[in-house]
Parts: sequence; C-alpha cells; structure tokens
Amino acid sequence: MKMNSLGLPIKQTQILVAELNILLSNFQIYYQNLRGLHWNIRGKRFFDLHLKFEELYNDSQLKIDLIAERVLTLGGTPLHTFEDYVRNKRIQVGKSISNDEEAIQLVIISLAELLKIERVILKQSGEIDDEGTNSMMSDFIKEQEKTIWMMKAWMEEEM
Repeated sequence: MKMNSLGLPIKQTQILVAELNILLSNFQIYYQNLRGLHWNIRGKRFFDLHLKFEELYNDSQLKIDLIAERVLTLGGTPLHTFEDYVRNKRIQVGKSISNDEEAIQLVIISLAELLKIERVILKQSGEIDDEGTNSMMSDFIKEQEKTIWMMKAWMEEEM
C-alpha cells in the first residue's frame, strides 16, 4: 500500500479529501444561510437572534478555514467556487427567512445534515488512523450536537 508523507494510505486519503470537500461546500452554504438569517431576522427576539446568528457564522467561518487547511494538509485542493458548493450541497438554502422559529429550524436541520457528513468522515479517518481529521471531526460533532440541543430547547422541542 502506497503511503503519503503523513504516513496515510494515498488512495483512502484521496477519498477522505473528497468527503472533506463535500463538508466544505455544505459549510459554505450553512455560513451563507446564517448571514441571511442575521440580516433578515425580525420580531421581538431580533436582538438575541441577530447576535446568535453572528456568533454562529463567525464560528462557521473558522471551521471553513480549518476544513480547507485540512484538505491542503492531506494533499488535496479545497473547493472554492459557488458552483462547486451548489453542486455538492446537501443542506437546504434558506431564502428570505425572517421568522424566528423558521430561522432556528433551518439551523437545526442544517446542523443535522452537517453531522451526517462529519460522521462519514470520522469513520473514514478512523479507519486509516488519520488522527488530525478524526480529532477535528470529533470537535465539530461535539459542538454541533450541543448547539442542536440548545436550539431545540429554545424551540421547546424534545431531543
């Protein structure tokens, strides 16, 4: 089996890079959704949600950079065009959402979809002992599960 300079099998690493690019694409859609929610939210919860969406999109921007850098570390090229993002999107695009509950529901649904992609990557990275990717996915998953729990609590929904 051919290994790269990180000691990871080349073929499986290329598959992992493709999955990371799918995650990158979906994070870009999620980020843009959050920007739209931040700009368009209306109502009595405006001040709280305006700040929360800003916090979430700033966090997403950091994660986007981490994912792209991991793709580069593994020898790949991060996707970087809107065409690529749309082609790989698995989360819904939120357009002109101004209602608080509809906005929070979009965040919950989007995070749940990101978790699915991250769990595939976590499994693949574990199989090839790629601790760098594995650790990153574990951190993302833990944070996003907590955010979903908080959003569901806000919505007064059960997990």
